[in-house]
Amino acid sequence: MTAVLMTRTAVEDLDRLIVTLTLPPDTRERVKRSVGPLREFPRLGAQLEGRWESFRFVLGPWRSMLLVYAYDEHADRVSVVTIQDARSGRSATSSS
Repeated sequence: MTAVLMTRTAVEDLDRLIVTLTLPPDTRERVKRSVGPLREFPRLGAQLEGRWESFRFVLGPWRSMLLVYAYDEHADRVSVVTIQDARSGRSATSSS
């Protein structure tokens, strides 16, 4: 089974989103459940394009939350590298 890890940046991003978006106290647990399927299906997420082309994403507990990750096939490890608000013009799915 694939290991799923959260990078320090992803944890910091999540902490920031919890505060700025006033997310509920169980947000961290919800995020864990959202990345859970990656243990069995590490390529589940959609492939990103442009400067993010080596990454994939799944939606978090809310459709506006992007969980951006990289899959290292040789190590059989998924690393969540950032968590972003998809509504932002600076998100990984933005065309700008």
